[in-house]
Amino acid sequence: MNTPYIGRFAPSPSGPLHAGSLVAGLASYLDARWHNGTWLVRIEDIDEDRCSPEAAEGILALLDALGMHADGEIVWQSRRKHLYQAAAERIDKDTYPCGCNRREIADSRLGVAPDGAAVYAGTCRHGLGPGRDMRSLRVRVPEPGADEITFIDRFAGRVTQHLATDSGDFVLRRADGFWAYQLAVVVDDIEQGVTDIVRGADLLDSTPRQIYLQHLLTVPTPRYLHVPVVRNENGEKLSKQTGALAVTAGDEPAAVAALLDAARFLGLEFGVDAAPPASREAFWHVAVPAWGQLLARHGEAG
Repeated sequence: MNTPYIGRFAPSPSGPLHAGSLVAGLASYLDARWHNGTWLVRIEDIDEDRCSPEAAEGILALLDALGMHADGEIVWQSRRKHLYQAAAERIDKDTYPCGCNRREIADSRLGVAPDGAAVYAGTCRHGLGPGRDMRSLRVRVPEPGADEITFIDRFAGRVTQHLATDSGDFVLRRADGFWAYQLAVVVDDIEQGVTDIVRGADLLDSTPRQIYLQHLLTVPTPRYLHVPVVRNENGEKLSKQTGALAVTAGDEPAAVAALLDAARFLGLEFGVDAAPPASREAFWHVAVPAWGQLLARHGEAG
């Protein structure tokens, strides 16, 4: 018997939902519906200094207005810190305290990771130096030669990363006391039983680190599908930092227009002679099979 499909959309409420986030959310929703699966929504507000409850409620209201309804209880990362603590304790033999500040890391880094982060040089790997206090908690990655992580992305195909040289020992708990995204997302996916992760390609380079944590926690690795990210006219990833405008769905025409924009960016095809859907109900009626056709064109890369 096949494992029931459980997918999720996990927006960060540091501002309203923009077009780039809607593309990722739509892809995750359509994939769940195409597979007759469960679609969950998780509010990734672990970075409480940058997130707001008002933004989170606005995102949830927008999803509802678009007709994207979660199949279960909404989960909030800020209420799950005890789970991240427990997971860190489970793998404590593979973690260590780090006393380095940002300048020291920048000065001593081994290079730049694919996602732009500094590759940590392992300064505190064998213990804190005299007079140094713990600032963050890091996980120890395998030595070169045993550090390869390979997975098959349903769109991108085979992806390989060498943790020792591509990321170094990475942070699980930050210097400000907040749990890091890499740990929180893995723990949440485990706790929610997520089998399939559909998200933006900007997170493709984070996936090997998450798979490594899954290995340490001895849990199955979900299937991954990373969709292209929306970029502005300067070629920058569309984000709140680059001035992305909020998606609006004040009435049915606005909701349908937002959904169609996201669907077209993903490459969904509704037929040459087909009139654009005029309602949310009509959109979902054609969008789900169109997603199935898109998957077939991709061959799901393996």
